[in-house]
Amino acid sequence: MSEIRVIKKYPNRRLYDTQKSCYITLNDIRSLVMSYSDFKVIDAKSGDDLTRCTLMQIISEAESSGQPLLTADVLQEFVRFYGDSMQAMMSRFLEHSIKHFMERRAGLKSPLNTILGANPVSLMQNIAEQNMDSWKSKNIGTPKKHRTIS
Repeated sequence: MSEIRVIKKYPNRRLYDTQKSCYITLNDIRSLVMSYSDFKVIDAKSGDDLTRCTLMQIISEAESSGQPLLTADVLQEFVRFYGDSMQAMMSRFLEHSIKHFMERRAGLKSPLNTILGANPVSLMQNIAEQNMDSWKSKNIGTPKKHRTIS
């Protein structure tokens, strides 16, 4: 088992990799994520865990350049879930959905799918339907629709 790599974040917003004994950038942290390296970002002064905030910063930068992954509508719905009674349930649902998607990801990338002419849109729709079936089977029910204020 490998030891978790510690990145210290200083008040001047610089990131210090304690394993390499050098300063690094957000792009370096993105590379750690992409290589499946275990790490955590801590505040150098307080010791608070800043890993999630740092990952959100990487996502924010990626969203503002190129083709965004999250639409404005999806982000608005996320904002609405904070503080809502369904927040914890939504968090579990998203985590379950992402894990399920990652398990199926290999099938989406398979050369056999290309040869057989698999339609990526229908594959994605199938995954979404399976997620909803799994959600319903846990007797949690379907999320209620939000009313639109006009």
